Amino acid sequence: MSTTTANVPTDLTAGTWAIDTSHSEAAFTVRHAGISKVRGTIGIAEGTVTVGDDLAGTSVSVKLDPSTVSTGDAGRDGHLKSGDFFDVEAFGEWTFVSTEVREQGGDYVIVGDLTIHGVTQSVELATEFNGTATDPFGNQRAGFEASVTISRKEFGLTWNAALEAGGVLVSDKVVIALDVSVIKQA
Repeated sequence: MSTTTANVPTDLTAGTWAIDTSHSEAAFTVRHAGISKVRGTIGIAEGTVTVGDDLAGTSVSVKLDPSTVSTGDAGRDGHLKSGDFFDVEAFGEWTFVSTEVREQGGDYVIVGDLTIHGVTQSVELATEFNGTATDPFGNQRAGFEASVTISRKEFGLTWNAALEAGGVLVSDKVVIALDVSVIKQA
C-alpha cells in the first residue's frame, strides 16, 4: 500500500464496507468488426472496501465470476466462456486487489492488481465517489463509479478473426466500467 496520506471523503466513515452485489455492476465494452461496440456485464461475486483514517489505510478487494458473462446473446456468451476467451473451466474467478488509493483532481485513483484468465496486471481505476446515504432499511451506503481501459492481449485473451476488408473482428482495447454500491458493516 502506498504512503499517500490524503483524507478520505468526509462522508465516508472508517471501517469495512461490503459490496452490495445486487446493486453493483461490472460492465465492459469492446469494439466489434471495427464499426460497432459490444457491451456486456460480469457478475461481482463479492468485495470489500476497507476505509482507513486516510487513503494510505484504505483498500479494495473484489472477486468477479466470469461464468456470469452476459452480452444479450447466448451464443456469444457461450463463446466468451469457452477456451477461446475466458476459459471459465480453468479460470473461474477474476480478482482485483488494490495496492494504492490516491486523490487526483478532486476524484480518486485506485491502483491494483487485476487478475483475468490467470494473468495479473497492474491497472489504475479512475474513480469517482458519489456520496453516502441511509437506505430505508437503515443501512449506511456509499457509491462509486470507476473505469479503466485494458489490453485483452496482456491478459492472454488473444482469440480473433481477420476481416475480409482488413482489420480484426474483436479489438484489443476493452473498457471496463464499474458502478458499485457498498454497505457499512457493523
